[in-house]
Amino acid sequence: MPTMHNTFESQLKLLRDQHDMLLSTPNVEDSEFYNGIITRYASPIITAAHVPLEWRYDLSPERNPFLQERLGVNAVCNSGAIEWEGKIALVCRIEGVDRKSFFGVAMSPNGIENFEFIEEPCVIPETEIPDTNIYDMRLTRHEDGCVYGLFCTERKDPKAPSGDTSSAVAQCGIVRTKDLCNWERLPDLVTPSAQQRNVVLHPEFLKGQYALYTRPQDSFIDAGSGGGLGWGLTPTMDGACVEKETVIEPRVYHTIKESKNGQGPSPIKTEKGWLHLAHGVRNCAAGLRYVLYLFVTDLDDPRQIIAAPGGYFLAPEGEERVGDVSNVLFSNGWVKREDGSVLIYYASSDTRMHVATTTVDRLLDYAFNTPPDSSRSAEAVRQRIELISKNRCQ
Repeated sequence: MPTMHNTFESQLKLLRDQHDMLLSTPNVEDSEFYNGIITRYASPIITAAHVPLEWRYDLSPERNPFLQERLGVNAVCNSGAIEWEGKIALVCRIEGVDRKSFFGVAMSPNGIENFEFIEEPCVIPETEIPDTNIYDMRLTRHEDGCVYGLFCTERKDPKAPSGDTSSAVAQCGIVRTKDLCNWERLPDLVTPSAQQRNVVLHPEFLKGQYALYTRPQDSFIDAGSGGGLGWGLTPTMDGACVEKETVIEPRVYHTIKESKNGQGPSPIKTEKGWLHLAHGVRNCAAGLRYVLYLFVTDLDDPRQIIAAPGGYFLAPEGEERVGDVSNVLFSNGWVKREDGSVLIYYASSDTRMHVATTTVDRLLDYAFNTPPDSSRSAEAVRQRIELISKNRCQ
């Protein structure tokens, strides 16, 4: 480890060697995990330590003789994902030690290891009302030929009483790009809801309109009367406006999505329907617990759910349960590759990024053949006994 007695040059060399080693370390499968659905990996793919030294340190011995970290990074999490020129690109949420988040693009040759950030963070233009914080971008390659990034923009609540320094308003910010370097800012989404989070653009037109998955909320943290995962249409993304939101995936009592739920990444099109990855939230003694779950909607009418396996698809395990916001898994990025494999990117405890791998076939098998939520304990027992009986007949 570096010491206070190292020279500037020796300490900088040590930092660079450690950083290079981190970026080049192979990621291996987690041999202790098996469920037949996904493959987990032993190490996170991106952490705060992966952020380039040039983004954190002033590397001039004249300006920074003690080689102190000037702009520290607290976490890298909640990353949008896209296949880009034969590589996998993640648009990562990078949170500084000052609590301000920004976006940076990290690239990997295979999507599992060796992620490196491109030269500079993303410059996201502001609207007339500046964003206090921006985070959690979902990427959609739309059939109109553009790549859209939908993200949460947070601002202080102008209606907050004097002395209230925590009340905030969340809305959906929108950018458009054709190169992942230049980001055109479009007006924020307008909906009937007081606040919006987790808004995702559907990749195809529906009856000539852009389709959006929304998550209406009454307040910044609580869903309130917001009924769950919503749906709406807008004729344009240049001033997008959803006049009517319809809840297509409601919150349900005593389930993994009792408190809140929301769309994760843009859905994947398959021969059997649109695959959706979402997060569900419930409250417990340890606070809000976030898990991931899967469902499928109709190819012709993406509002209609045709398969909904019960329970969670992925939940925090081991070290994933510990971090800035513990007991949380969150995903807003996945990539379907030409060979049918799927890379699922998820953050643990708002701190670090991970990957899980699977295939479209495995996900569809899981979605259509896993029993739905049992609704009550007696029905859960019936489902278990039915499974046991089938196994006895083998």
